[in-house]
Amino acid sequence: MKTSIATVSISGTLREKLEAIAKAGFDGIEIFEQDFIADTRPPREIGAMIRDQGLEITLFQPFRDFEGLTGAARQRAFDRATHKFDTMAELDTDLILVCSSVHPEALGGIDRAADDFRALGEIAAERGLRVGYEALAWGRHVNDHRDAWEIVRRADHPNIGLILDSFHTLARRIDPDTIRRIPADKIFFVQLADAPAIDMDLLYWSRHFRNMPGEGDLAVTNFMRAVVATGYDGPVSLEIFNDQFRGGRPEGLARDGYLSLVALMDDVRQAEPDIQTQLPRIPARARFGGVAFIEFATRGSEAEALARLLETMGFAHVGDHISKKVALWQQGDIRIVLNQERQGYASAAYLTHGTTICDVGMTVQDAAATSARAAALGAATFDQPVGPGELQIPAIRSVGGSLMHFIDDQSGLSEVWDVEFIPVGAVPEGGAGLTRIDHLAETMNYDEMLSWSLFYTSIFEMERTPMVDVIDPDGLVRSQAIKAKGGAARITLNGAETHRTLAGSFLADSFGGAVQHVAFATDDIFDTARRMAEAGFTPLPMTGNYYSDLQARFGLEPARLAEMQALSILYDEDADGAFYQFYSQPFAGGLFFEIVQRCGGYDGYGAPNAPFRIAAQKRLLQPKGMPRR
Repeated sequence: MKTSIATVSISGTLREKLEAIAKAGFDGIEIFEQDFIADTRPPREIGAMIRDQGLEITLFQPFRDFEGLTGAARQRAFDRATHKFDTMAELDTDLILVCSSVHPEALGGIDRAADDFRALGEIAAERGLRVGYEALAWGRHVNDHRDAWEIVRRADHPNIGLILDSFHTLARRIDPDTIRRIPADKIFFVQLADAPAIDMDLLYWSRHFRNMPGEGDLAVTNFMRAVVATGYDGPVSLEIFNDQFRGGRPEGLARDGYLSLVALMDDVRQAEPDIQTQLPRIPARARFGGVAFIEFATRGSEAEALARLLETMGFAHVGDHISKKVALWQQGDIRIVLNQERQGYASAAYLTHGTTICDVGMTVQDAAATSARAAALGAATFDQPVGPGELQIPAIRSVGGSLMHFIDDQSGLSEVWDVEFIPVGAVPEGGAGLTRIDHLAETMNYDEMLSWSLFYTSIFEMERTPMVDVIDPDGLVRSQAIKAKGGAARITLNGAETHRTLAGSFLADSFGGAVQHVAFATDDIFDTARRMAEAGFTPLPMTGNYYSDLQARFGLEPARLAEMQALSILYDEDADGAFYQFYSQPFAGGLFFEIVQRCGGYDGYGAPNAPFRIAAQKRLLQPKGMPRR
């Protein structure tokens, strides 16, 4: 089974697209007619350029408005097809896509269309070519792959076959299991695309909102399971039309495409264990056990200020690295590493971003298998020389350029704290009552959100929640949470569309830092807030108007509301439970901590409070337009 992608799926010139596609690991391309026409090279040279990249042309497309015409219009359709066949010969490809007609003069009738394709098959056969017929979801008479298959079946020509596209089937809510009845040898090609669930015109939806498998809401895995159940072993290709992608970087888009395709086929293989594909077997998605540690790259006065803040939050300095200027702070199951080294990755991260979260450690079942899966999906592995007595912990370069290390129990990696750190004091009982990391919040440009989401959901057992809009006084931030089953690990992705928002200014001032805040869980947020206040912690202050509105919305007891206001605790609730939260004041130019308590089955993140939190933070940060450093 060969991997392929349509050139229309990514941005750039044809040469830039080819280089990115080849680098990502694809076997071939669908050459989109516009890309071919816009290039200055003649077809023969374009074909050679494609092969020089180690790629083959799996499909030439699209050929429109062919079947169902009469008289001179019908003859003209055959003349156009013959011209395209000549071009295909020069490009050295043998398969063309013909999409169902939207021509206003096209007549319906399965037999009429079958006759047209039978005649076209004869012309194609003389040239050693094949023709694939695809049902467009908005086709004038044919908009269902079942009708397209009936036309192909009645045409009964060896050079005429069916092309299946997941979007056209799933957007019309056609049961993909109907594909299982189609003979594999009559399926000439398969195209894949996902899309968010949006109720809109099918053509507009298709041309502007398609995305990679795993980035949307369509049942692409079920579609592909039905395809492979037929015995099909031909090319599987991505055809993506997306306004965001048209302005993206070709290499990143191609890499995401390959990742999505391999992850999808691995899902299909897990669900259909008897299928045979040429793709290498890879470890299953990793199961999270939680966040093992977060590591700050920091120095000097910024490191001292961060250490003081941790003390007021109940953390204790419990260990120092055996050979490096690295300190371990702990409370409950939370470990925070402060790295002040002047060489290695953390040093480079500090020089680029200032004080920043440069590394996140994840507890998984099998660290080596997790790293192997990530590498198979195109993630860059990371290693740097380890010193005497240090453990070699598997790591990858995560989204945003930060690192992600994997720790498990079975290989002894979870003993790193005893192996690499010299105790400087015992972990105090209780601290301020913080128990674990509830979630991490990562910030990126909005057009990178799909890529970051795909990264996590393809490597790990994580699921996405619906995207929500967060109102900033200076713009809009899109937010989407992804979480492991059972909530063992949660990550919120916050896409900034302008540098004027709090999220956008963090990106600009930190030169692309990823994790902007960390949320710690407690079982009693009021006790935690009081303990932290006694230790000198200053929370993010909220307005009196906020608490007045809270009383109107939820009817909280006056005494409880007064206590919340005194401790700057925010509140939300839904049908499943309640949520309390408060924040540290911003530090190091925009980083901050959050303390949360979940009650009952509340599974959100206090989204209704975000606009008030952002406004409060902006009041404490430097004036607009003033750079951080």
